[in-house]
Amino acid sequence: MTNASPRVPRTVVPIESSLLIAEAFDRAQVTELRHSVTSCAHAAGLTGQRLDDFVLAVNELITNAVRHGGGKGSLRLWRQEGELVCEVADHGNGISTGWLDDRARPAPDTAGGWGLWLARELSDTMEVVTGEDGTTVRIGAAVASTERVGRHRAE
Repeated sequence: MTNASPRVPRTVVPIESSLLIAEAFDRAQVTELRHSVTSCAHAAGLTGQRLDDFVLAVNELITNAVRHGGGKGSLRLWRQEGELVCEVADHGNGISTGWLDDRARPAPDTAGGWGLWLARELSDTMEVVTGEDGTTVRIGAAVASTERVGRHRAE
């Protein structure tokens, strides 16, 4: 979902969700935050390549917030039934519609422009809300339900 509205809504995490991380960050916290996301995503049920892909997608979003969104941002990570969701928000000037609408893979020799493309490719869902007051990107990855994970381990 792309919405060029001037106000960036802040997330309301559904009651049935489990909030894992809610943290503001700047350049100094990027590495530590990536490690926290890795630990929480693993505990929530992502493993192997799915875990690596999700963490890389999140890393691209937090790096974009620092580079293009005013130098800082906020991250929320939560688990809801069947899905791990991460939302990264910043207070930059927004993303142009042309940039958001271009879903083509960047040219291999392109130095920038990979972040949103990678996040979209490496997650199951992606929504972007952007405007003059900032950008919020939400990605999701399907995970097995808690009950199912527990039964699978017991088998």
